[in-house]
Amino acid sequence: MKAVLFDLDGTLHDRNATIRDWLEVHRQEFALPETYAARFLELDDYGYRSKREVITRLVQELELPHGVDTLLDTYWLHLNHARVMPYTHEVLQRGVRVGIVTNGWKEAQSRCLQVCALEGLGAEVDSTWCVSDSPRNDIWGPQQIGLRAAWLPTGHALDGEIPDAVLHDLRDVLLLD
Repeated sequence: MKAVLFDLDGTLHDRNATIRDWLEVHRQEFALPETYAARFLELDDYGYRSKREVITRLVQELELPHGVDTLLDTYWLHLNHARVMPYTHEVLQRGVRVGIVTNGWKEAQSRCLQVCALEGLGAEVDSTWCVSDSPRNDIWGPQQIGLRAAWLPTGHALDGEIPDAVLHDLRDVLLLD
């Protein structure tokens, strides 16, 4: 293995923990009902739905007295406190060339990271793995161009996709060949 492309959210960025942390503070700050956090997570669909759409629906469904922009602003500010996935630093310090890719929302992802390309890593497709949490986006697609795909199950479940490896946590990246 010469290089690994990591998906950002749910793989290196512990998006679930970041969102849970934010929801706890957010709910208290605005005195939001108990049902707000669970419904937010359901509507958010692991980040596949825009936060503006999620919060707009919550304001309407729960008849909240707050404006959408007011509630949304606290989300963007909280991204400055994003949490990394356990073992991220340990894995990244092993001397393997690393690239980070994402298909997330531009405004959110640009706060977390600038996207790196395989070409910039000086690695060939057949010696590169793509590590991700999203079966529908990041297993089938990389495999179509010759990358091997490792799945870290922190988001959506497999739905017919067949990863080349299933990881228990990020340390398993060090076992890929």
